[in-house]
Amino acid sequence: MTTNPYLTGNCAPVPDEITATDLPVTGTIPAELEGRWLRNGPNPIEEVDPATHHWFIGNAMVHGVRLRGGRAEWYRNRWVRGAAEAEALGEPVPDGPRLPDAPDVGPNTSVGGFAGKTWAMVEAGGLPMTLTDELDTIGYDDFGGTLPHGFTAHPKYDPATGELHAVCYTWPDLVDHAEYVVVGPDGRVSKAIDVPVPDMPMIHDMSLTSTYAVVYDLPVTVDLDLVVQERFPFKWNPDHASRVGLLPRTSTTADDIIWCDAPMQYVFHPVNAYDTDDGRVVLDVCSYDSLFEHDLNGPFGDALPTLDRWTVDPAARVTKTERIDDRFHEFPRHDPRVGTTRHRYGYTAGGPVDGSDLFGATYKTDFDTGQVTERRHGPGRGGAEPIFVPRDGSTAEDDGWLLVLVHDANADRSDLAIIDAADFEGAEVARIELPRRVPHGFHGNWVQD
Repeated sequence: MTTNPYLTGNCAPVPDEITATDLPVTGTIPAELEGRWLRNGPNPIEEVDPATHHWFIGNAMVHGVRLRGGRAEWYRNRWVRGAAEAEALGEPVPDGPRLPDAPDVGPNTSVGGFAGKTWAMVEAGGLPMTLTDELDTIGYDDFGGTLPHGFTAHPKYDPATGELHAVCYTWPDLVDHAEYVVVGPDGRVSKAIDVPVPDMPMIHDMSLTSTYAVVYDLPVTVDLDLVVQERFPFKWNPDHASRVGLLPRTSTTADDIIWCDAPMQYVFHPVNAYDTDDGRVVLDVCSYDSLFEHDLNGPFGDALPTLDRWTVDPAARVTKTERIDDRFHEFPRHDPRVGTTRHRYGYTAGGPVDGSDLFGATYKTDFDTGQVTERRHGPGRGGAEPIFVPRDGSTAEDDGWLLVLVHDANADRSDLAIIDAADFEGAEVARIELPRRVPHGFHGNWVQD
């Protein structure tokens, strides 16, 4: 039997949906943390073929913890009911607009709140899906008929304007171009620009500065042989030139985009981006030397991500690279208040230490000094994406809390840890014991009341 690492250990799916209330807490939950910690990831409902299963394809399952009044009021996990999930569960397909020919599955990559809604999101797929506050599926959402095609899992929020910015692509509608989309605070699209790109590259994420929307056109593209085999269709393509596009945010067409040569690497996730006084653009990124070249089932079989700085020079149309730390860094987050402007701190999930399965330590990087501080969660314990929540009224980028989902391989269970970001190596502020193991997934957010 073929072993697939993305179906074993804490990547293995859980079999059902549960609700638990008044969760056990060690320590004290800060009273001002009132809202919902949310997380999305793959969780196949039915048995899959381990030889061909790709981690990114599993049915969507969201998990959430409700904090209020210093209590962890509830934990819930729910499959997101796209058509595939609803049919597998014997339920009616949700209402709402549909995209012809788009994959009709629940968005399994990220979840967050905007314009009074909770959205489950995915790249290159169908529409986002709205969820209730209790994580039950409402239906497909095309932003009041203003979203031209699919959306993305990684819109970027501009705290100065209240807008979301996104670079989207959808099979088969956008095979020869991507789409730069701006969503206003009212949840409706205010701008959509077609950006021509060859070969349909996997544009997982984007960056945003005060001046530019940044398009990553990197050497992982659609492979038609994999499409025919009905497998995850993206593969490393050494013949696809690597470049970064700087599209002025004031543009109304893609004619103004500045394409700059980039290293032959792949980036799922940037930390943040900003403009420099001399007109360059700084991108702090988690980068891979290759991806989906030999391992066609997931991201970690060919190369592991490192923390790098890409400095893009639009005058010379080149990108200078600098290694910040050569350890495993992924799922980066930062203080959301400094998005599009210069940041000092970033927080990332590290690779396995002490038998902690797929993830291990959590890192805090000071980009002003280059210092990278490691926090270990204990033997056999590993932390996923660290979500930063600023303290009310604070100004320092580490004056707040990190919410980190920690898997305990010893007990095969999960906790939600609350860490003081300024006292990064200190004791946990609180540990919330979850009633079940939460599989390794992708992304989440804190949705404040």
